[in-house]
Amino acid sequence: MKKRSDKQKEVQALRQELEQARHLFVTGFEKLTVAQDFELRKAIRAAGGRYRVVKNNLAEKAAEGTSAESMLKGITGMTSLAYTDSDPVALAKALTTYAKANPTLVFKAGMVEGRVIDIRTIQDLANLPSKEQLIGMLMFLVNSPAQRLAVALNGVARNLAVVLNEAVKEKKFKEQ
Repeated sequence: MKKRSDKQKEVQALRQELEQARHLFVTGFEKLTVAQDFELRKAIRAAGGRYRVVKNNLAEKAAEGTSAESMLKGITGMTSLAYTDSDPVALAKALTTYAKANPTLVFKAGMVEGRVIDIRTIQDLANLPSKEQLIGMLMFLVNSPAQRLAVALNGVARNLAVVLNEAVKEKKFKEQ
């Protein structure tokens, strides 16, 4: 049995984590084996996130006054939190991929950029391209017109050089 002071420290530590987490996914799990839990934690770490199993009443107390308050109020069942302050898409992908392979993990709620989102939006978020893919797409779109312009200008210069070369060969220029 934990002492009251230990519980208060735990609530304070969780509150601090909830205040720092810009993206949070509340999940539930039943009958997760140790090996499955290890794989889940590994996937979450690889996505740049953190994972924590919480007691519902402590999570509810810790969330008071934070943006996560509404989604942690009245939660039931076995609850865990996956959170990050960097890329929510990567974390959502890791969680949904894991949940497909292990149906014991279910989503209860989510929060992105401090806004509560529903479970369907979590799936939509997981289907988005990763941050690196989006940057790559953007760079292609920015680079494509510049690349076409360079090819066109290069073609004009090449054509001009060919015309001048032919004119020299045919002695179209007068010598002075």
